[in-house]
Amino acid sequence: MTPSLEYPDGLARINLDSVESDLESQGIDNVCGVDEAGRGPLAGPVVAAAVIVPHDIALEGVDDSKKLSPIQRDRLFETIVALDLPCAVGIIDHQDIDRMNIRKASLMAMRKAVMDLKRAPGFVLVDGNAAIPRLGFPQLTVVGGDARCRSIGAASIVAKVTRDRIMDRYQGMFPSFSFAKHKGYPTPQHLAELREHGPCDIHRRTFRPVAELIEQYSLF
Repeated sequence: MTPSLEYPDGLARINLDSVESDLESQGIDNVCGVDEAGRGPLAGPVVAAAVIVPHDIALEGVDDSKKLSPIQRDRLFETIVALDLPCAVGIIDHQDIDRMNIRKASLMAMRKAVMDLKRAPGFVLVDGNAAIPRLGFPQLTVVGGDARCRSIGAASIVAKVTRDRIMDRYQGMFPSFSFAKHKGYPTPQHLAELREHGPCDIHRRTFRPVAELIEQYSLF
């Protein structure tokens, strides 16, 4: 059976596999998709994006950013920018991630992105299963939304490309770490660099591999 949800705001049933068209058919404009990138890395920020894709705009090839090659992501990112779609990003740095935890930081980044849109959304579709707190707009969580909703897919691409470009810049600031390659994720190469050089300024101190290494250093 195709999943659907009864939304408590007087809306008809919403099919999660056609949620954007269902909302538009019920007269809801400016449907916004929200997604984040950077929950899993050991270094750098978490970045969220909010994008409104009008129903009459064609965005061919939009999908979960993880399924796309870097070239495909960059091309779609530039298309979104060229179309001047309502789009905003929210960035929470490594220090705030350590202070509040990654879940809260991700939700805060999402809220910042939505609130910074140049056009108020009529409805917000959030990738995952956690609603954005204190948002002030009707919202619906969609598990796997980056592959099911083109607005969330667009947000996924914007968030991923934005974060990747931030990590590319960090490569020049911290040449002992291959941030342009692994983007701060806990790859074997990154873990080897951590063991050899110790954490740098943008590492997340509360994440286990980094915290364990700091604890080992403190014993000497």
